[in-house]
Amino acid sequence: MTKKTNATKGANVAESITTANPTGTTKATGTANPTDTANANAATTGSATRRMLVAEPLTLPCGATVRNRFYKSAMNEALAGRDCAPTEEHVRLYRRWAAGGAGVLVTGNVMVDRTQLGEPGNVAVEDERDLAMLRRWAAAGTEHGTHCWMQINHPGRQSPITINRSPVAPSAGRLEGDYGRFFAEPRELTKPQIRDIIRRFATTAGIARKAGFTGVEIHAAHGYLINQFLSPLDNHRTDEYGGSLENRARLLFEIVDAVRAEVGPRFPVAVKINSSDGSVSGGFDEVESIRVIRRLSAMGVDLIDISGGTLEKPVIQTNSGAREDETRGVYFTDFAERLAGTIDTPIALTGGFRNAADMEKALAGGVTQMIGIARPLVVKPNLPNLIMNARWRGTVRLPWITTGLKALDRAFGGILVISWFELQMNRIGRGKSPDPRIGGLRALLFAIRQHGIGALAPRRRKGRQ
Repeated sequence: MTKKTNATKGANVAESITTANPTGTTKATGTANPTDTANANAATTGSATRRMLVAEPLTLPCGATVRNRFYKSAMNEALAGRDCAPTEEHVRLYRRWAAGGAGVLVTGNVMVDRTQLGEPGNVAVEDERDLAMLRRWAAAGTEHGTHCWMQINHPGRQSPITINRSPVAPSAGRLEGDYGRFFAEPRELTKPQIRDIIRRFATTAGIARKAGFTGVEIHAAHGYLINQFLSPLDNHRTDEYGGSLENRARLLFEIVDAVRAEVGPRFPVAVKINSSDGSVSGGFDEVESIRVIRRLSAMGVDLIDISGGTLEKPVIQTNSGAREDETRGVYFTDFAERLAGTIDTPIALTGGFRNAADMEKALAGGVTQMIGIARPLVVKPNLPNLIMNARWRGTVRLPWITTGLKALDRAFGGILVISWFELQMNRIGRGKSPDPRIGGLRALLFAIRQHGIGALAPRRRKGRQ
């Protein structure tokens, strides 16, 4: 894979982003990855003795190599206390996942400002006060040669009123619709505040590296601050950070530049980005997303983590678990197919991977270079080893999560699912095993005990994968 240079800066985004081809017909220099090409050819031979594609290592543009293609995507662990510090539960949870065989573990979103949290139980890192525990967390997550990357984030206006009564955003204006009452009206960010946020991302990334994390992922999806700047539905600014796509993407590019300057050229820097804002008219769409992704590739980003979903069309639409998986299949494949072959930056595709056959097919077809998995690793933390070493060929069937009361299920929907998986991560963090028999009502009660009644408020406007 051709290594990118990091010389191009975010201030020059206008020319590169407007000349990008949204149709996906022009390939970037260095598109072919010899390792991936060989793997794809091997996948067509039908050899029973060949090494599985998911077990193959991958070298990133920065030169770092991950041991296999399993990419544990970010989930909010909800394990931090009111001090926003990592805990022993984080250490145990990530030690268990590292032993399970994944190539990369991405942490739940770590906030760059402890006064601006996205969900109850977020870790926040803005200085070195928790460096000792961060080092223990990183050490656990990097056992067995695993990469452990810290996902770094700022929620913007998507910070529930139960934990933040003074959020900030690209533009002022209360969130409309049924969810509006759960979020305070944000203040529009000034340019000095924007510069401070850029500095914070770089600072947090530097602390992550110092603590022993082996990479960072910048969260630019799911309706958080960077996604708000990208979306014309949220960003109504008239300065250099609003209006055209070049301006709306400026914050992201400047954050990438600042983070890279802080961590150096040999440290993995990934970006999680929406394929679009969904079917919402006038939002950040697939054409714009492809243009931004191409610019990120040119800047030397090491991996693009594709996501998506909106308030109206969340990624998780129901609490039905396996039944929804069977209906939906692997998420975002159409978008990934449009993108495949047009950049030489590895792609991680997350959502819907439940068996080895689908994983191998996606890798062989070049749709993705990393297999993003989140919820299945909560119920089956050793899934990568089962597939690679035990040659397990079953299908992970996520449970149908219900309180037993249809009215409660309808009322809490996504919160019910999120709380159930947070309960299971909490169990693993306390040295126990996940228990799929636990019901939805117990999960809601757990959330209230851990974080108060505010835990039942919507956490964010985008669906979890």
